[in-house]
Amino acid sequence: MAAIVHGKGRVVKIAKTILLVIGILALLMGGLWMGQGSGYIPWPESSFMISQTPWIWRGALLAVAGLVAIFIARRR
Repeated sequence: MAAIVHGKGRVVKIAKTILLVIGILALLMGGLWMGQGSGYIPWPESSFMISQTPWIWRGALLAVAGLVAIFIARRR
C-alpha cells in the first residue's frame, strides 16, 4: 500500500511541475500579446496583432490564467 501512495505523490509532483511550466509560459505569452496589442512590442514587424486593442484583452486573460495556474501549482 505504501508503494501506491508513494507513486501517487510522484505523479502529483510531476503534474504540478508541468502546470507550473504551462503557467509561466502562459504568463509570458500573455505579456507578449499585451505588448504587441498596445504597440509597445512591434515584433515581428509584419504581425497582425500590432496596435490591435483586442489582443491587449486576450493577452491579459491569458496572463491571468497563467497566474492562476502558477498559484495552483505552488499550493502545497
